[in-house]
Amino acid sequence: MKRIVLLACALVLCASTAFAGTPVKVAHATWVGYGPLYIAKELGCFDREGLDVDMVIIEDEAQYAAALASGNIDGLGNVLDREVIHYAKGTPEIVVFGMDESSGGDGVIASGEIKTVADLKGKTVGMDKSSTSYFFFLSILAKYGVDEKDITIMEMGASDAGAAFVAGRIDAAVTWEPWLANAGQREGGHVLVSSKDMPKTIVDVFVLNADYVAEHPEVPAKMTKCWNEAIAWYAQNPEKGNEIMAKAMGLKIQEMADMAAGVTFIGKDDNKAFFDKTKANSIYEVAERAISFWKSKGIITKDVSVDKLISADYVNAD
Repeated sequence: MKRIVLLACALVLCASTAFAGTPVKVAHATWVGYGPLYIAKELGCFDREGLDVDMVIIEDEAQYAAALASGNIDGLGNVLDREVIHYAKGTPEIVVFGMDESSGGDGVIASGEIKTVADLKGKTVGMDKSSTSYFFFLSILAKYGVDEKDITIMEMGASDAGAAFVAGRIDAAVTWEPWLANAGQREGGHVLVSSKDMPKTIVDVFVLNADYVAEHPEVPAKMTKCWNEAIAWYAQNPEKGNEIMAKAMGLKIQEMADMAAGVTFIGKDDNKAFFDKTKANSIYEVAERAISFWKSKGIITKDVSVDKLISADYVNAD
């Protein structure tokens, strides 16, 4: 009897070993743009591709950047302009595919007397200069020919900036929902510019640690395949998709739906186009723009090769 039990245990162990997938530990902050990873898991795509994907939420950029650099996580969903900085500072990583772009979910809210970007001159604008909000704002100023030196920037978190604006303590704020919708709570408050007016500026991408890719070269294409499957499914099942993503991130379904309304997900065909150097606003062009901006601010101090950071191999694998 003992031998039968031992044999049964051995068979179970062998079976579990045989079906164990390649471990992939992925981190991201709480944001709808990363949610389709949970849809991919729910659909069973990772299992079919032989991947054991473990997703963790890390809100602090310093923590998830350090985790990727040290190999404590294998992959990360994050904003492209920030990953340019991490790569420039020595993190071995590869951009595998685009996830989403903000298309109305971020913006600059302003008081009634500020009707154009030029009207920001001499005004006080609240924003987080250690985040993508700063890159977004600099891109807006560059587009409309306004010098940053002509504006007083008050550093604070994006949500704090939204609250400070509504309370009347600052003239404008670089923030996101729900503060864009709440701008009207202040008399004359309105959205001056949104990310819908600045395509391919705030773009989330999926990156993998380059050392991990060297050990598991099959993983990037498989992760890309599952992402594409999730995006295609979500397009047909938005309500169910929002439910899956909300549950995974501990949000209300309506909160997730509201966030989703301000982004455009990047699926199979869009990624192929986004990674095409011959097209305007390609991922390479966006990365170069980020490099230029962060260099001008002294955040990046050395040359960065976008061709080494970004690989089009995986979005074009099928």
